Parts: sequence; C-alpha cells; structure tokens
Amino acid sequence: MTGTIGPGRRTGTAELPLHGGRAPLWLARRMARLARAIGVHIIQEGGPEEFLRRLSDPFWFQAFGCVLGFDWHSSGVTTTVCGALKEGLAPARGELGLAVCGGKGARGRRTPDEIDSFASQLALASAPLAYASRMAAKVDSSAVQSGHAIYHHSFFFARSGAWAVVQQGMNAEAGTARRYHWLGEGVRCFVEEPHAAVCADSREEVLNMVAREAAGARKRSAELARLDPGGWVAEAASRLRALGSERRLVMPERHWISPEDFSSARLRRVLEVARERSPAGFEELLGLPGVGAKTVRALALASELIYGEPVSFRDPARFSFAHGGKDGHPFPVDRAAYDRTIAFLGETVNKARLAWTEKRDALRRLAALSRPG
Repeated sequence: MTGTIGPGRRTGTAELPLHGGRAPLWLARRMARLARAIGVHIIQEGGPEEFLRRLSDPFWFQAFGCVLGFDWHSSGVTTTVCGALKEGLAPARGELGLAVCGGKGARGRRTPDEIDSFASQLALASAPLAYASRMAAKVDSSAVQSGHAIYHHSFFFARSGAWAVVQQGMNAEAGTARRYHWLGEGVRCFVEEPHAAVCADSREEVLNMVAREAAGARKRSAELARLDPGGWVAEAASRLRALGSERRLVMPERHWISPEDFSSARLRRVLEVARERSPAGFEELLGLPGVGAKTVRALALASELIYGEPVSFRDPARFSFAHGGKDGHPFPVDRAAYDRTIAFLGETVNKARLAWTEKRDALRRLAALSRPG
C-alpha cells in the first residue's frame, strides 16, 4: 500500500472520464463477493480503521477497483466499488463493526437516515457522523468549486467512530468526474487545507475557499453574513460595475459573478437567514441550510471587493492520478506507490477465502496492473 496519507485529512481527488452504462449483473454479484472477502480479511487483520485508511487512499482504491474487475480509468469505478462494498459487507455489519452508507443519486440522499440506523446498531451517536458526512459534501460542492456537482456520496464508519468518505462529482459539460476521498482520523477543521493529497488528470483554476491563503476571505465572508445584506450587497455590486471602466476582472467563466448576482432575491433571502443565525466562522456559515456554491462565490468576491481580502483559485490537486495503462495514457504517476498497493492487494487476495476461479482471476488482474504501461 502507499504510505500513511496523514491523520484527519482529505486524502485525494481523482478526475476520470465519464463512461456510460453499468456493470452487468453477473459481474456486480461477483464484485460484491470479492469485495467482501478482501474487506473481511483486511478488517480481521488490521481492524475496520485500517480498512478506512485503505479506502481513503486514491491509489489503493483505484487498484482495488481493478482487482474487482472494473475498468481502471472509468469514472464508474467509484459507484461500482462503493456499491459492491455496501452490498458485500452489509450482512456482517455488526460482526465487523463497519457500516457503509449512501451511494449514487437518491441513495446518497438517504445517507443521514442510514447513518442514524446503522449507528444505532453499532451503539454510536449518529450526530457527529452525520455532520462529518454533510460537511464533506458541502466542502467539495461549495467551498472547493471545480464545476463538478456531487452526485455520489458514500460514507463509511467504524464502531470506534472513525469514518471515511468517497464521493464523486460530475462535470457534464467537460465530460469528466472528480472523486474526493476523506479520512476522518483527527479531523479538527473542515475548512482550511483539509487534504493531504488531491489527485486529478489535470489541474484547473478553481474557487478554493479552503486554501490557507483564503483565510482572510473566509473570515470576512462570515462577517458579511452577520451584517444586514441591504447595504453591502449594493456596495459590492457597485464596485463590481465600476471595475468595467477601471480594469478587467478576469475569472474563469464558471465562476463569473455579475452585478445581478448581488441583487437577486434568492441571495438576499439566504443572507437574511444567515444573518439571523449569526455564524461565528466560515465552517458554521458553510453548514447553514441554503448556503451553497452561489452564496459562497458571492461572499468570496464581496470580501475581495470591499475588504481587499484575496480569494484563492488554486486547484488543490497535488499530483496526477493514473497508473498508466498499456498505452501509457494519460501518463504515469507514482509507480512505487502503485507497486506497493498492488503488492498489498496481492497478499490480501492470497489470504482471503475465495473460490479458486475468483482468486485466479483477481491475481491475473493484479499481474496485468503490475506490467509496465
């Protein structure tokens, strides 16, 4: 496996091409059985917390999907692997001390109810877990804006209270999907550099309100949310219009904010609610119902226009994510890390109680991964 990603960090993002269709039933059933066998082995050897660490590692997760038989470079590996784990591990939830919640679309929206139910079965308080699930989704959909709308959210938690998140966003226009991994160990703050590694096929210019350099913008955004929006919304809109005659404000198209954004009735309603709640800081502001991407963008730009606090458009992607297929596409990454992941999975498959044919096929897929691209 790869080295420790770091406690309490979001451990990665993978940007993958969107593929249509779904895994055939015969494959999905086998994936669930194989996922259960490997998962049970890891949990028995290192505990559920160790399994959460594996899932939070983008390299390990991708290799795991390959071992289960899914396309290495398909965005579908996220939903399929998480679905296989949810189905495969469900019968042994109490015995293993590990629960898998959520999924794609409507299943993802049922995550809070599932957390409440499964936490009760494991004798855990559900509120902290539900908060972690909600804030992970809020950060990746609103605080870090890359144009990928979250459509898949899987939340994993152990009897000890440890948790991990694997979620994915779609950019339909660009035809790409981004995968976000979270590991809950030692999390103290959701809104400043919460990740230790973020992976993507390419870096973009994004609105990144969890960047360290955006601390001032976060502080001012929370301050603005506590003020009467009537005055400062008009002032920000006026300053934005004035920029047209002074200098050009260049921002990516998907993040462009016009004066109309500061005069919309919906924005004012959201800000009035925020003012009533008087959020103490940016994390509390981000967690408020109704505060989404548009509100965060408006507050971020207003904090720059009014207070001169710069926002960050740095993509949190740290390195490219692809193990390099037989054609070397798109390009190789940390080969040593991937080799360690493959070696670990190979040992796990050998030790797991599998039918010979399933073990043989899994080992063949590992061997294919190991060959140079």
